[in-house]
Amino acid sequence: MWPELPYAAWRETRDTLHMYLQIVGKVRHTLTPKQADWGHAPLYVTARGLNTSPIPHPNGVFDIDVDFVDHAVAVRRTDGRVDRIRLEPRTVADFYAELMGILDRAGLHVEISTMPSDVADGIPFPEDAVHAGYDREQANRFWHVVVCVDRVLKEHRARFPGKASPVQLWWGSLDLAYSRWHDGGESAAGFWPGDARHPLPVFYAYTTPKPDGIESAPVEPAGAGWSAELGEFLLPYEDVRTAADPRETLLAFLETTYAAGSDRGRSG
Repeated sequence: MWPELPYAAWRETRDTLHMYLQIVGKVRHTLTPKQADWGHAPLYVTARGLNTSPIPHPNGVFDIDVDFVDHAVAVRRTDGRVDRIRLEPRTVADFYAELMGILDRAGLHVEISTMPSDVADGIPFPEDAVHAGYDREQANRFWHVVVCVDRVLKEHRARFPGKASPVQLWWGSLDLAYSRWHDGGESAAGFWPGDARHPLPVFYAYTTPKPDGIESAPVEPAGAGWSAELGEFLLPYEDVRTAADPRETLLAFLETTYAAGSDRGRSG
């Protein structure tokens, strides 16, 4: 089942969780050796939530696991030590202080950029007493959506024999996506849960550089279309969720928008 994800119902949880995940992601981004295409930054979907993958530190290796079943964030070290933070209504400032405190006490001190990324009018994490909402059901629902999307994106990615990124969650914009590289450039596709500017969860797809005439290319399903404002194809999440076969509906969007941006699509 693909759950509903109405933006208004989980807005407070979404905005707070977004900041929590930015803090977790920035720890990985700061400590992990830099990779091309920001491969050292994103988070990955797991059977219980999201994970950083192992993070190297001069004093040891650890990961940070975000569990949307037990609703906890765990800092796990290779020596077996585990420290947890409960996911519950708390300010971003409090979450930031507790996570940094856990890392310091474990000898894993790190200094991250405390300004949120890709967020208009962001509040520094240590000062953010505005975002403090966390509803367990809504957070779990978001994760279930991401799990459903992750499976289909990975299936589509596996069909491509060339260079492709992993399917990964970008904590700056809070979208789950992956990219393919081909002679025509880079084609990316993913899922975004929406924000205050666009309060509607959507799937998106684009190619850079933008091919001439891509706006008029035929894409599926019927609800998909080109957004002149955003410069990419969009498909409402609700159209996929309520389809007779959500998987096939999403695969049709991913394949036809990729074809529209690639040489084979434009030559047809």
